[in-house]
Amino acid sequence: MKEVLIFAAIAEAVTGLALLAIPSLVGQLLLGQQLAGVAIPVAHVTGIALIALGISCWPAGPLIGMFVYSSVVTLYLAYVGVAGEFSGALLWPAAVVHAVLAVLLGRAVLATETKARRD
Repeated sequence: MKEVLIFAAIAEAVTGLALLAIPSLVGQLLLGQQLAGVAIPVAHVTGIALIALGISCWPAGPLIGMFVYSSVVTLYLAYVGVAGEFSGALLWPAAVVHAVLAVLLGRAVLATETKARRD
């Protein structure tokens, strides 16, 4: 069972990397259409989520996976907002919420690591 989970985690993370690097090709191969316009940032966030899912399942665990997701999505949403091509009403509030979550999750990671070192 563990081998299947490791394989799935790696496969999802690789798919996530592909969605970050070459989203249009992934769209073409999976859906028969190249991705364009707003589908590109959606594919990027999906890629980030798949990488975090892979991290959550193996090797780091859910706390690290969620920390990675919130941290990277914060940076990506801020980049999208600064670049100015896409900017909905909830873009900056979503970036702020993810930044707060990243800080809280980072604190939880540090607390967990500190406790593990003491034990």
